[in-house]
Amino acid sequence: MTTDEMATRATHEPERIAAERGAVIDLRDVSKIYGMGDIQVHALRDVSLAVERGDYVAIMGASGSGKTTLMNIIGCLDVPTTGSYRLDAVNVAELDDLELADRRNRGIGFVFQSFNLIPRTTALANVELPLLYGGLKRGQRRQRAQAALAALGLSDRVGHHPNELSGGQQQRVAIARAIVTNPAIILADEPTGALDSASTSEVLSIFDHLNVTGRTVIVITHEVEVAARAKRVVRLRDGSIVEDQRQAPPQGPPPYLMGQVA
Repeated sequence: MTTDEMATRATHEPERIAAERGAVIDLRDVSKIYGMGDIQVHALRDVSLAVERGDYVAIMGASGSGKTTLMNIIGCLDVPTTGSYRLDAVNVAELDDLELADRRNRGIGFVFQSFNLIPRTTALANVELPLLYGGLKRGQRRQRAQAALAALGLSDRVGHHPNELSGGQQQRVAIARAIVTNPAIILADEPTGALDSASTSEVLSIFDHLNVTGRTVIVITHEVEVAARAKRVVRLRDGSIVEDQRQAPPQGPPPYLMGQVA
């Protein structure tokens, strides 16, 4: 294959994945511009990205590279200025606010660097929140929230408030809240940024096992050690994708569980 042929194939990689394997996330030529008139900031420039169901993708970049804007668009928290975004084959631009909210609540589990737990509210009540928004009855909410916390080793912390938990425990509560609706996608923004090394390893192991269960995991990070755990690493610079590296097959286990990461 010639250099030109390789470049052409790379250019059309998102379209190939979307067409052949049914991408759960499919962005085509997405740009995001903030501001008006002469003062404009191009946060994203013609980004095309297709993510298969069950993949584990790390999106890397320095501050200002556009990775947070990309996360917001993938998570239906923002919309592109130009280009298209299909989430599970549905054109997001055609959804109204209520439909977008429902997609976020049921289909995407969010995990943030700052945990975003509600103070003076127990771990159990924090995890119940997405189910409350989804209209589940109290008994069902409690049962599912307890099961999510138990799955993350927090059965003995259900009645604790955030200020009574360590940073690693708070992030595990946040992950329990993210998975309690059984979403197909986990979207994590710098999830280890506020954690020590031991808690970081613990949280990354949780993401590995969530991916093994079939969930699509997307992690926004600037840490090489975090990206090493993903099956695919996408690097942004100045709002554009400059590198897209496959580290493990999308349908297999992540690299750490294959013994590829020390």
